[in-house]
Amino acid sequence: MPSHDARMLAQAAVPTAAVGVIAAVVSGVVAGGKGAVGAVVATVIVILFMGIGLYVLQRTAASLPHLFQAMGLMLYAAQLLLLFVFVAAFKHTALFNPKAFAFTLVAGTLTWIAAQTRAHMNAKILYVEPDSTASSKGDKPEKSGHSS
Repeated sequence: MPSHDARMLAQAAVPTAAVGVIAAVVSGVVAGGKGAVGAVVATVIVILFMGIGLYVLQRTAASLPHLFQAMGLMLYAAQLLLLFVFVAAFKHTALFNPKAFAFTLVAGTLTWIAAQTRAHMNAKILYVEPDSTASSKGDKPEKSGHSS
C-alpha cells in the first residue's frame, strides 16, 4: 500500500475509532455492558467494511482508472446496503444492545465518510503523471492553446 493510501486509511480510521470509543462509553452508561459491547462491535464492523472498501477503491484506481468513479459510487452503495443488512440482522439480538449498535454504526459510518473526504481533499496527489520522456531528451513541450 503506497504511503498516501496508508495515510488516508489512518486519517479515516482514527476519528472513527475515537467516535467508537465515545459511543462505547455513552452506550455503557446508558444501556450497560451490552450497550458498550454493541458500540464496540459496530465500530469494528464500520472500520473493517470501510477499510476494505478503501483498499478496493485504491486498487481499482491504480489498475482501472477509467472505472474509478463508477466503482466508488457502487462501492459506497454496497457498503451502506451491507451495513443496513447488519442492522436488520441484529435487530432482536440478545448479545448486545441493538439500539447502541445501530446508532454507533450510523455515527461511525458518517464519521468515516467525513474523515475520508477531508483526507482526500487535503492529499497532494497528482491527477496526471508527468511525462518524463520529453524533459529527459531536452525537447521543448509543444505549445497548446491560443498564442497571442
